Amino acid sequence: MIEAGIEAGRKMADDVDGGADPLVMGVRDRWEKQGLHGEPWPFMAICSVGRLNQLMKKALDDEVQRLGLTRTGYFLLTTLALTSHGSARLSTLGRFLMMHPTTVKLTVDQLEAAGLVGRARHPRDRRATLVEITPAGRDRVNAVGLALEAPGSAFAAFGGMHRDLFEALQPARLAAGDVEPVERGNGEGGAGRGGDGTPVTGRG
Repeated sequence: MIEAGIEAGRKMADDVDGGADPLVMGVRDRWEKQGLHGEPWPFMAICSVGRLNQLMKKALDDEVQRLGLTRTGYFLLTTLALTSHGSARLSTLGRFLMMHPTTVKLTVDQLEAAGLVGRARHPRDRRATLVEITPAGRDRVNAVGLALEAPGSAFAAFGGMHRDLFEALQPARLAAGDVEPVERGNGEGGAGRGGDGTPVTGRG
């Protein structure tokens, strides 16, 4: 899969409609000529992921803003929708989304004001607060999901590539340590989930 993707990328770099790949033209083709040591690929890989990240965030922002959300709001709502009971602690959301607690709280405040989430006391820990997705919040998540796949959306440039992108990047993420231990046993959340049913993928 990765080898095929690399070969396809090489062919596309030589035949881009209306222009040239700036990383090929500006980095690969100049690296040796400018007397730089080592291979250009580490620098190109970093730049490629960074540029793609910016392009995808811009496309995502365009779609979620049209539906009355921020990017962090969409991530938080989707995370809640993926939990076993549609709820999670603020601390769990912060860990899963790799967000600062203040950012999580402000995002929850905005979503609550819009009627997309609510707050409730944890049934077994009165000191903890659960954030719960509402039916309106779940509808909004589904609306964004469909919009991201629509032919005329800002995300249309990535159409048909989503799974390929994930599978191409996954080996690098895992090699860099983006893994979590899988919890097994009879816990409330089940294997691979936290105690409130949230998928365990964040940093402790």
